[in-house]
Amino acid sequence: MFRISFIFFILITSLYSSKVDSFKWPNGVSYLMFLEQNKLPQQELYYDLDKDDQKLLEEVRAGTNCQVVKKDNGDIVQTLIPMNDELQIHLYKYDGKYHFEVIPIISEIKREAFVLKIEHSPYLDIIKATGSKKLAQIFVANYRYSLNFKRDLRKGDTLIMMYDQKYRMGKPFSMPILKAAMIEMRGKKHYIYHNTKDDRYYNQKGHEVEGFLLARPVKHARISSYFTKRRYHPILKRYRAHLGVDYAARRGTPIIAAGSGRVIYKGRTRGYGNLLKIRHADGYTTLYAHLKSFRRGIYRGKYVKKGQTIGYVGSTGLSTGPHLHFGLYKHGRAINPLRVVQVTTTKLSGKKKKEFLQLKKNYDKSLDIHLENFTKYVKEPKPDKVCYFYDKAECE
Repeated sequence: MFRISFIFFILITSLYSSKVDSFKWPNGVSYLMFLEQNKLPQQELYYDLDKDDQKLLEEVRAGTNCQVVKKDNGDIVQTLIPMNDELQIHLYKYDGKYHFEVIPIISEIKREAFVLKIEHSPYLDIIKATGSKKLAQIFVANYRYSLNFKRDLRKGDTLIMMYDQKYRMGKPFSMPILKAAMIEMRGKKHYIYHNTKDDRYYNQKGHEVEGFLLARPVKHARISSYFTKRRYHPILKRYRAHLGVDYAARRGTPIIAAGSGRVIYKGRTRGYGNLLKIRHADGYTTLYAHLKSFRRGIYRGKYVKKGQTIGYVGSTGLSTGPHLHFGLYKHGRAINPLRVVQVTTTKLSGKKKKEFLQLKKNYDKSLDIHLENFTKYVKEPKPDKVCYFYDKAECE
């Protein structure tokens, strides 16, 4: 960590005629294309990296907020590219050479809440009050399978959301995490609570709220590598991420669609080899990598059903042996597939229910305060402009 801080200090204090700009990662642009477009050395910043880092770079997402520092002549001095909620790629020029590293994202989490009266629908009213499609999506998604808004919701019913929002460089970052919510329908209040112990949602009685369920993509396969967003490798002395679950199986083993949805990508990449992506309901996307081959009739735009064979286990791309790398994303955020793969919903009991009820009690205290005060959504003020010029007058 001292090395990272030292490099940042040297770079920032030496950029007398440089400034920091933000940009959204363009749709359809790969990491290698970014290097080529900006005349950055591909050998040092990609081909010399190990296979795990190269695979990670396949997951740069369109729309991700990135930062870049350029000289007056347009040359990039350094750039930050977030890869998930925890880690980001740092490319920088130091001592005349370009370097690559994976570093933690520095962020803060704020607990936020708001109350509103229904005028049209939860989705439209949340967007109108907050300007955030993300907040509308997570609220509706978590009630989708348990309530019928069209049938039972009435104008004037009350809605409350309490959620955690990450902030990076003063701006909202990543998807908010719903912690507790309530919606009133025909005089009855319907609550849901986020259980931090298992990362699932439950109602007042401790019964799991049904949501998007996945099937196991390879039957009877052994898990050879688990999901992790941020792990510090004690030997390599750097951060690694594995944004999925690896299922080791014999070459040619059938792979099934974990959920019903539409194929949005079918092709070959250097890191993931033969790769397939399927978009599902509620903002979910599944990723299937290193396939030996695709099943005949699978193409981009095709709708597939849960349990349908879509391809076969292989070892294409940067792979040491036959396996399926299975990834799950919700609104572009990588999440642990094993938390969503399940057969039946859970009903808490014993010690687990006792712990949940205490958590619910704490949530209810906060919800009651916000309901009593009718807390309104407060938009985050724009952060002050940060100047990286040696002469501050140049920022005016």
